[in-house]
Amino acid sequence: MTAPTDESWLLELSGSAPDLVATWRLCDRPIAGRRELRRRGGTGSAARLAPQLEAAAEALAATLAWLPDAALAAPGGEADWNVAQTFAHTTGARRFMAGIGALAVSGAWPTAQPPRVVPGVPGAANADRAALLVLLEKSRRAVARSVEEIAGHEAVRVPIPHPLVGWLRAGEWLLMAGVHDVMHLEQLHGLVSRAA
Repeated sequence: MTAPTDESWLLELSGSAPDLVATWRLCDRPIAGRRELRRRGGTGSAARLAPQLEAAAEALAATLAWLPDAALAAPGGEADWNVAQTFAHTTGARRFMAGIGALAVSGAWPTAQPPRVVPGVPGAANADRAALLVLLEKSRRAVARSVEEIAGHEAVRVPIPHPLVGWLRAGEWLLMAGVHDVMHLEQLHGLVSRAA
């Protein structure tokens, strides 16, 4: 399999993850992006988003497979992180964003020491391909569990704001996990194109 050197990856992903891609396309327009999150992450969205989040995970795995080993230490398109740090960050963020929605609907939201959203946490700089695939697999399992918990409770308000878009409901946090995946896929595909 050869690496795509244009935006064919995005066209392919939009076929299997239309809600993620459509919302991502509006991220630079705050009001329109917020409306799209509300519309696509509302009641009943978890079941529809589950295969789309899995499609994003597949796209992350494929992108990692295309990158040469040396590229893992190359600049990753996010701050001063390398590719390994950016990829690991992406897998951690997808677990956290989906999990925060699941925690809100569980009825066990911790009030003494609630979770904090800390954007921009890089992964390990020296992670190899095998370690990154383990992190991706962990994120897949965590997201699947979160989808099950959120299903039917997508409209529950999460008592912690997203640092960029503010207060979200559980289904919207789930959708944001996928939007974040697409954002980093775009960065990684830029690297794939340059490497090719």
